[in-house]
Amino acid sequence: MRTSELIAVLHANPDTLIRFELPNRNLSPPHAHVTEVARVDKHFIDCGGTLRRESTCRLQTWVADDVAHRLSAKKLATIIEKGAPVIGGDDLEVDVEHDVGFVTQFQVSGTRRSGSETIIELTGRHTACLAPEKCCPPQPQAPLVGLGRKG
Repeated sequence: MRTSELIAVLHANPDTLIRFELPNRNLSPPHAHVTEVARVDKHFIDCGGTLRRESTCRLQTWVADDVAHRLSAKKLATIIEKGAPVIGGDDLEVDVEHDVGFVTQFQVSGTRRSGSETIIELTGRHTACLAPEKCCPPQPQAPLVGLGRKG
């Protein structure tokens, strides 16, 4: 999900409370804070030698002892909009940095409304080879069946 899409959902549901749904379908505690809006720029070379760039808007969450804290959609929209100078005006993919016993990043895959809450749905990230044609062994070809001449 891109920043413009997320902000539009937040503005459409300003009085709802925000919850994050982890890939295992567990919800973050209702008192989770968003403590940071960042632009993360990754400039790298893949295993095949191709130079690549990737930019993301990262929201960092934090769960503190302040169990009375509640984050509204309106407040989260304001936090993201205050980050506009850092994001640089680009409509970036959004991910969430969350502590689940270790810090990890989740992609924002969508949102949904559930009663008085806006649920921000998170999916896991996975690594992959970006140049399989250059660094992975060739896959065996399946034999062609039924293409020979008949009798």
